[in-house]
Amino acid sequence: MQAILLSREEVARRAKLLYENGIRQKVESEDNIGKMIIINIETGDYEIDETGLKAARSLRHKYPNARLFGIRIGYNVAASFGGGMERVSK
Repeated sequence: MQAILLSREEVARRAKLLYENGIRQKVESEDNIGKMIIINIETGDYEIDETGLKAARSLRHKYPNARLFGIRIGYNVAASFGGGMERVSK
C-alpha cells in the first residue's frame, strides 16, 4: 500500500479531530492530566504514558509506517520552553 503524504498541519488537524470527537472523553481524567497521548491518525489507536516515548514505540511496533501525533492531556501545548503551560479547562 502506498503511503499518502500529508503535511504536518494535516496530521495535527486529523489527530486533534480524533481527540476531540471521542478520545478525549475516554482519557481526560485526573490520573492522566499532564501525560502524553500518542495517536495513530489512520486508525485512531492511541497509547498514553508520562513522556510519550513508550507510547510512540508501542504504536510504531504495531504500525511501522503510521503517522503519529502527540498531545499533552489537559493542556493546549505539548511542551513549553522558558514559559509556563496553562491547563485547558473542561
